[in-house]
Amino acid sequence: MNDKEPIAPLTDDHATAREGQYREALEHIEAGKYHQAIELLNVLAGPASRDARIRYARAVALLSTGLYRQAGTDLVFTVVLDREFLPAYRHLGYVLLSMGKEEAAIKVLHKALELDPNFVDAWGVLADVYMDLGENEKAFEALDKALELEPRNSEVHCKLAMYYLSRGDIKGLRSEYELLKEMEPDVAAQIAELLP
Repeated sequence: MNDKEPIAPLTDDHATAREGQYREALEHIEAGKYHQAIELLNVLAGPASRDARIRYARAVALLSTGLYRQAGTDLVFTVVLDREFLPAYRHLGYVLLSMGKEEAAIKVLHKALELDPNFVDAWGVLADVYMDLGENEKAFEALDKALELEPRNSEVHCKLAMYYLSRGDIKGLRSEYELLKEMEPDVAAQIAELLP
């Protein structure tokens, strides 16, 4: 997984074997074998895992298969078990957004930003929530904050391009296209198809 793993260690008498199974599940996720990862993580989790790493890894695999509600459960447990593990907040924000629970998503993302005001991914997801709510000024402010923190973050520039497109701002869209051409040529090629 691309995100830093929660710190909570695996704890039981079979820690070495469980650690090996956990690493195998992560390899399945990296290889796009989400169903195998879920099966293995279900065995590791048992009926009520108190291990934030296992809960988070399973949530990532579930999200990748479109099982958002189930992933949401594991993400809630992840943030309860490891309150400072920021990627879980980002994913939970997306799950809540996909469920139409924008206000709850905003609360979760603000919690992440209380923990780390420089968490660029939370600013990006917050922008998505505000765009869905039609609160364009707040969406732009969140994107602006993300770019202030990471000026060359291509994902944020892509979100900004979509923001400009939704507003009919072709000049802004073209500006983001020009920036993305040097950062992410493949993404820029997709944006180019949106230009008049």
